[in-house]
Amino acid sequence: MNAPLNIAMPAEASQAPKTYKLLIDGKHVDARDGRSIERSSPGHGFAVSRYAQAGAAEVEAAVQAAHKAFETGPWPRMKASERAAVLLKAADLIETQLEEIARLDALESGKPIAQARGEIGGAVDIWRYAASLARTLHGESYANLGDSMLGVVLREPIGVVSIITPWNFPLLIISQKLPFALAAGCTAVVKPSEMTSASTFVLGDILLEAGLPAGVVNILAGLGSDVGAPMVSHPLVEMVSFTGSTRVGKMTMAAASNSLKKVSMELGGKNGQIVFPDADLEAAADAAVFGGFFNAGECCNAGSRLIVHEAIADDFLGAVKALAGKVRVGDPLDDRTKVGAMISADHMEKVAGYVTAAKTDGGSVYSGGGRLASNAGQYLDPTIVRNVTEDMAIAREEVFGPVLSVLTFETIEKALHIANNTPYGLSAGVWSASIDTCMSVARGVRSGTVWVNTFMEGYPELPFGGYKQSGLGRELGKRAVEDYTEEKTIQFHRGQRTGWWVG
Repeated sequence: MNAPLNIAMPAEASQAPKTYKLLIDGKHVDARDGRSIERSSPGHGFAVSRYAQAGAAEVEAAVQAAHKAFETGPWPRMKASERAAVLLKAADLIETQLEEIARLDALESGKPIAQARGEIGGAVDIWRYAASLARTLHGESYANLGDSMLGVVLREPIGVVSIITPWNFPLLIISQKLPFALAAGCTAVVKPSEMTSASTFVLGDILLEAGLPAGVVNILAGLGSDVGAPMVSHPLVEMVSFTGSTRVGKMTMAAASNSLKKVSMELGGKNGQIVFPDADLEAAADAAVFGGFFNAGECCNAGSRLIVHEAIADDFLGAVKALAGKVRVGDPLDDRTKVGAMISADHMEKVAGYVTAAKTDGGSVYSGGGRLASNAGQYLDPTIVRNVTEDMAIAREEVFGPVLSVLTFETIEKALHIANNTPYGLSAGVWSASIDTCMSVARGVRSGTVWVNTFMEGYPELPFGGYKQSGLGRELGKRAVEDYTEEKTIQFHRGQRTGWWVG
């Protein structure tokens, strides 16, 4: 029996919650009806933040501000170098405030502080990359249409973008969207999760300090039904960029279809790591633990399915179990913590329910499997479930918790069948010393990213997104700014008209 976790109360526990106002048209404002949302730290249990709670009136004001900034403001009309300078200044300010932002994300989400620091550092890199793309965005010209015709293709900013982000990577995910929209010359209305809004509001202040004109970015805290839904359906919004669950993604797409908005979505995943006998098994075991338990498994990219060759299954899983037992679970503000708190008590119950259902269906808990007692907060023991079959919910649905499901295979064809036998297609991993094996799996898995002899590494230069029900479109990569543009064709005729229609 594990000893109860002893969670130390931070200084913030004795202070009043930090308060955040909405950002609309460059001004910090309260909600018109005075409502607010209070967020308690899932790792400690005290109220850490309070946000003004937006509703339909605030959505209307924010969209109108973004629309005005796009139609008459300077941002879409600036030189690309001027927009890039603002993005670079924002990156520098994020870096300067890294510790503060990381602490906010750790307190609100329950993620380990060391991990949060890495995420904020990654966000800085993305903002700088987006700034570089602002200056490389270009169109095309065609002088091969005959002597009398010149064709020019322009890329213009699409307009007002509604950006909706989840709770699991608060600053990192907004940084995969917003800087590219801004680089293109768009304006935006942003809704972070109502559970982790603080760092996005800090980002809003950073953007104003960096020189972003009023109204270009507007930030609203609130519920999906009150804020997210009208942001998606508003007729002045030209594009929606959403990251979240596949279930909510489908609702978002349906709402956007009424006005045929452009929609970009990064949704759920049920990602498999396939391990062959000739792999570096020590490295693969560490990656299996990392993939399954990083961010407490609350990650769309989590390697939640471990697909292992039968010839090595027992020995390999023994090594994985031993490593899992060394993973430090506990206080998110402890630098040594690898797995922090679950985002909410309700979500913890949902994740635990998948483990219970798997046992009922014939699976067996090989390691972990229970809630961890603690003096504060909500924590789950990293869990490995064996004897999983492809038809079990735990093998097909996104659990979104520190739960690793194990399936086995004998042939590469079976491994690919298991990997592809889900509604999702976000990412996958393959471990083998054979380049032929790795290439066969990489080509055969239907997912947007395949890691070969590594797992869950990311770079701004590489596009990210999924097949099937894991989303629409791609984020990051050299075409990320283009996603927030429309193409316009202009044809120039020289000389007298040719090809007369009449006469």
